[in-house]
Amino acid sequence: MAKTSSLLLPLFLLFILALFSTRAAAIGRMVGGRTKVKDVKTNKEVQDLGKYCVEEYNRKQQYTARSSRKLLMFSQVVEAEKQVVSGMKYYLKISATTYGGVPKVFDAVVVVKPWLDSKELLNFAPSPSTNIKQIW
Repeated sequence: MAKTSSLLLPLFLLFILALFSTRAAAIGRMVGGRTKVKDVKTNKEVQDLGKYCVEEYNRKQQYTARSSRKLLMFSQVVEAEKQVVSGMKYYLKISATTYGGVPKVFDAVVVVKPWLDSKELLNFAPSPSTNIKQIW
């Protein structure tokens, strides 16, 4: 009896491992990995998230004491990736216009938890690839 149960546990664990690795291969990506968002420019959810990121950045800048940074105006999200975490994590490349009218590109990371009706901007910074013509 003890020998049978000691053999079943490793077989069961092997079955579970095979099941999950097969599902990940069938989907064509690693579970928890980033996936590119298609049709970014027409995806309303992604564009709304980009606008939220710029608004949140502006709000934080207004509350920062003695901030010399000017506010941004959202143009559009030009690239996006998403990743399943505890919610959905989005990696966005956002085109925005500075206070002086200069178009710039920013990288933003935002986590959305729909069951809590929450969004949290984790990072917002100028993109190393600031040439907008390369992205469009």
